[in-house]
Amino acid sequence: MVEQYYSRLVTLEHRALLTAQTYRGEIRLFLAWLTETQVGLETADTPDLVRYLEARRTRNRINSRTAAKVIAALRSFFRFTIDAHIRTDNPAKILESPRKGIRLPAVLTRESVDHLLGLIDTSTPRGLRNRALYELIYSAGLRVSEAVSLNVRDIMFSEGLITVRGKGNKERFAIFGDEAASWLKRYLAEARPRLAGSKHSSALFISRFGRRLSRKGMWKTYAQIAAQAGMNSKLHTLRHTFASALLAGGADLRSVQELLGHADLTSTQIYTHVDGSLLREQYRRYMPQLWAQSRYQTNPERTL
Repeated sequence: MVEQYYSRLVTLEHRALLTAQTYRGEIRLFLAWLTETQVGLETADTPDLVRYLEARRTRNRINSRTAAKVIAALRSFFRFTIDAHIRTDNPAKILESPRKGIRLPAVLTRESVDHLLGLIDTSTPRGLRNRALYELIYSAGLRVSEAVSLNVRDIMFSEGLITVRGKGNKERFAIFGDEAASWLKRYLAEARPRLAGSKHSSALFISRFGRRLSRKGMWKTYAQIAAQAGMNSKLHTLRHTFASALLAGGADLRSVQELLGHADLTSTQIYTHVDGSLLREQYRRYMPQLWAQSRYQTNPERTL
């Protein structure tokens, strides 16, 4: 039944693959909870769903964003059960999604990025691959899923561009710098042939088994390197750092939106809240008289 639901998400509802996979995983957890609590799928009501959400908060410490995702998956799944004639109602329909709080993205300094990536042992094929991978994510501001889906033919070294397939399978061009290009060339010449062996793959980044590298493998390796560097940093932080650095350097929001592949400008605007020092500098430069009377002049650590 779960696989039928997943097929419906992909083929009929045309959901993004990652969304479909996330919903499938959430429904598996929900069905396991129904079995554990001896509640039938046909009889589960809204109070049962509320109890399930409370159990997830207690066991998994889910935040409001994850809770909203769980509720969306439940609503979708119960619509499927109606069409499959398993139920006649949708008990998740009246669940209220929690308000998603604004969460500022964590960013790293250039020195921190250099220190972290410098810890990678590039004397091995996997180490060289990881250095090229993380340099590219940082240089081009890629999502993890986008980096995983890259093929060798997507790289255009002469133009410094890559063809990226983002959310909703939308394609865009992303720009990468000389540092990333240098590591990519070394990876393609020295490491990738050894990782691929006799296997043929179109994927740019491959595992030691010659297959396309998985997101889970990328996250795990990065977490180990970050821990070695003494940082509580996630792989997606490299993308955040890329966007924040662009805006701090004077790039306009529309350009950053295009480079990041955001469908909505509001997704990009979150980065304007990250660099308080930049905002203070703009305030000082363009409103000098008010700055002279401002509390921020005497207390520069205060955030705007």
